[in-house]
Amino acid sequence: MLQTVILKNNYQDSINLMLLTNRINEMESVSMSQIMMGTNANKAILENTGLLTDEASQASPNDLMVVVDSGSSRIMENVLSEVDKFLNDLSSTKSETKTRSSESWTEALDHLPDANMALFSIPGEYGAVEMETALKSGLHVFSFTDNIPIEDEVKLKKLAHEKGLLMMGPDCGTGIISSLPIAFTNVITPGNIGVVGASGTGIQEVTTLIDRLGNGVVHAIGTGGRDLSDKVGAITVKDAIIALENHEPTDVICVISKPPAKEVRDEVVQLLQSITKPVVAIFLGEKPTAHEGKVYLAHTLEETAKIAVDLAKSVKIKPTYFEPVKQPSKKLADDKVIKGLYSGGTLAAEAGMLLSEALGLEGLVKQEGFILKSQGYDVIDLGDDRYTQGKPHPMIDPEVRIKKIKEYSADKSTGVILLDIVLGYGAHEDMVAALLPSIQAAQLQAKNENRDIYFVATVVGTDKDPQGYENTIQRLLDNDVLVAESNAKAVQTALSLKGIELTEVSKETIVYNGEKIAVPKASPKVMELLNSKPRIINVGLSSFNQSILDFDGKSEQFNWKPRASGNQKMIKILNALDDYEDQINEENHKVIDKIRNAQPFLRNVVPAKSVIPELNERTKTLLHAGPPINWEEMTGPMQGSVIGAAIFEGWAKNEKEVEALIEADEIRFIPCHQVHAVGPMGGITSGNMPVFVVENQLDGSVGYCTMNEGIGKVLRFGAYSDEVITRLNWMKNVLGPTLSKALQQNENGINLSVLIARSITMGDEFHQRNFAASLNFLREIAPSIVLLPIDENDKHEVMKFLADTDQFFLNIMMAAGKSIVDTARKEAKGTVVTTLSRNGVNFGVRIAETGDQWFTAPVNVPKGLYFTGFSEEDGNPDMGDSSITETIGVGGMAMVAAPGVTRFVGAGGFQDALDISNEMAKICISHNPAWTIPTWDFQGTCLGIDVRKVVETGITPVINTGIAHKEAGTGQVGAGTVRAPIECFEQALEAYAKSLGIKID
Repeated sequence: MLQTVILKNNYQDSINLMLLTNRINEMESVSMSQIMMGTNANKAILENTGLLTDEASQASPNDLMVVVDSGSSRIMENVLSEVDKFLNDLSSTKSETKTRSSESWTEALDHLPDANMALFSIPGEYGAVEMETALKSGLHVFSFTDNIPIEDEVKLKKLAHEKGLLMMGPDCGTGIISSLPIAFTNVITPGNIGVVGASGTGIQEVTTLIDRLGNGVVHAIGTGGRDLSDKVGAITVKDAIIALENHEPTDVICVISKPPAKEVRDEVVQLLQSITKPVVAIFLGEKPTAHEGKVYLAHTLEETAKIAVDLAKSVKIKPTYFEPVKQPSKKLADDKVIKGLYSGGTLAAEAGMLLSEALGLEGLVKQEGFILKSQGYDVIDLGDDRYTQGKPHPMIDPEVRIKKIKEYSADKSTGVILLDIVLGYGAHEDMVAALLPSIQAAQLQAKNENRDIYFVATVVGTDKDPQGYENTIQRLLDNDVLVAESNAKAVQTALSLKGIELTEVSKETIVYNGEKIAVPKASPKVMELLNSKPRIINVGLSSFNQSILDFDGKSEQFNWKPRASGNQKMIKILNALDDYEDQINEENHKVIDKIRNAQPFLRNVVPAKSVIPELNERTKTLLHAGPPINWEEMTGPMQGSVIGAAIFEGWAKNEKEVEALIEADEIRFIPCHQVHAVGPMGGITSGNMPVFVVENQLDGSVGYCTMNEGIGKVLRFGAYSDEVITRLNWMKNVLGPTLSKALQQNENGINLSVLIARSITMGDEFHQRNFAASLNFLREIAPSIVLLPIDENDKHEVMKFLADTDQFFLNIMMAAGKSIVDTARKEAKGTVVTTLSRNGVNFGVRIAETGDQWFTAPVNVPKGLYFTGFSEEDGNPDMGDSSITETIGVGGMAMVAAPGVTRFVGAGGFQDALDISNEMAKICISHNPAWTIPTWDFQGTCLGIDVRKVVETGITPVINTGIAHKEAGTGQVGAGTVRAPIECFEQALEAYAKSLGIKID
């Protein structure tokens, strides 16, 4: 029985999740499980293993998929408990590393402004675009990330070369820069040898041998295994050789390559012959019979290391470095074969090469993980994609090798199993302990069957590695594992058990007859990298920080998530827009400057029809909240508000008469935003309803909004009883005129910006909490009301209503917000959001560039607290123009200003409020210094929601909101928060890109 839980927006590193999956698979009652991020590649893995469920297929790349196959219906409780424990342990480990973390490139570069390298360990499907970003930011790239298309690798390496940078990788697992170990790397003594390697474990084998031979390495520049292919053309290898030629502390250059393309190999050799420093090179798969010119050519990785050390010591190079191994006292039968189970691809290739040469086999292959498959002799690269898709690398996780040991040891033809044990940073903390039980079981099985089986191991490491080199060897020896000092000697030992002696020819030096070239100048940026400790932005696996910090490097952890939640179309748009960044920023700052410098003044309260011409025409017209909508689409509360407004206007006496008018097409509906107005909840506004008039003195723009009706059964929530109509008439006849007369006592009206600034320090966020602002408004208006020559009872009723209506200021704030954004929208360009609004069916967004164009998507039902007797099933999808508050940076965006309201809207306590506001700041351009928040270290409110940031981060604005019952007439049933749907912002971003002439398929 398949069970699935999707943990939304919970991005975790794939290696950690692979280890977690293994832990879950060990649980009782779990037949099989898979815990992965919701990328398309991972869904394909689930499908291939029969684990793809409907829920998992809907997951986004930032969602964590937990899929379990179990006969127990309650197993998921235990699984999720284990998942929580594992992830919490990771969090604890991260907190102990003392590294800061960033959530974006901008943040990372701000935190580490002198960064000169980016280290990548992210899924390959997103790697190329992120690496391009790093290169364009002036950073060298070290890419542990693999599965990058060759075309992208070529593009990236050409870009790096043009910018004078090094593109190390992709699939570059090992590196040493200025004696600092990076990624899967051993701890090597500093020295005067510089290594360039198109091979990860090749670098590790050579550098550890150099260390154990008493010398050291200053740089080991990994290039990725395809660098010497005909398509790539050794771009990084050549740039690295030129840099080491110009690096004064480097005396010897060592080049390591997997089998190269011949023309590319010859170009590299030509460059090596043209530099001044001594060189040793190994092109794996070749069996050189002589050294050539000044380039010493090695056959094995061991020989490479020994030649490099002698060159570094200025010792004459020997004709041969071959040393025979001690011959065993007992030989295996002729029908016994050798199997190689390697975690390192280059070590596997070297073993396959030596076995093939010694036994006259067919040579190396590259199929289904096999490096050698001939006459029963198998050498497998367990790091091949066949074995690592959806699973950790075998240097980290022994599972696949344990299975293969069991499989091959049970085969009676197997006489020897070759193994590599790779130590160092990134590798398993104790691989010997992990493998020994399976080795011991195989030895016992063979003994019980009266046959011989030998395990021969090579340990790639130094005494400075975290796992301990000598201790590792001793424990293997204690368990009857034969240990050789190099991979080549391990193969010799295996062959000696078959009675076959491996030999090497002596090599002399012959003249190089090729042309030499003028060596290009080294890039200043590469030389700066090689002459200082790297300052690294670590993009992905946080454990890669450890070696950097241990060796006094600088590191900034970038907690990367797929850009735009992995939406490839949006990623392409964002990448294209990066080239317009200066232009966009200039446009955006013009918009936010208008918002920042706004001067909203409350001028008057007047009948809506006196200032909105559309309400003064012969056609019966009602304004509504949100983007355009017709009667048939409206939800219950908005339809109820329409009925109430029609009765209030005297167009009908009851619901049936109103519906008849609508059926006769006698009532026109217009969005409030279309006529400089906004309306709460349903937003229904009719001609005789009094509206606040707020003028932005910055340019004279005005905003209108109906007045707050108080609480209980009110029109804005869809109620239309006699009580509601009576209150509306009182507001028309008494409240509105009274406030209008009072406001006229002050020539300039009320300065709202000052009132807002005062009230935000008193705990208001201006959407769900307006307590302080409403009282501050009463304080401003009351003296003028008292002096009015009107009926004293009317004065009392008005003053009491204002004192009792905690949310009265909300509608003033809405009108102020409308006046502010309408100023900002004039002649505007850029990606700043200028409208957020909902109509109960769709959420609507508008941005500066596209003016009045709406971008819509289905609106969500709010999450929050419901009044007694009601639940989420009763809630209506969100509606209202009150999200104009969030548009200008208050409301849900400023939750931290009103931590008390977070409990009411179901968001938790102060920490939750702080977290929400910090999250909202990530999608905004700046802060508004006019409205500072004491509980946020006096930071200003968020300023300028940027549609690019929303799409890139997947963070959408949080709206504080009331919750209406879905049936008309019931009214408010709770309060909560709602997230704007990402689709609106994606549409807006695409439209913006098109306005710049950017075409994305």
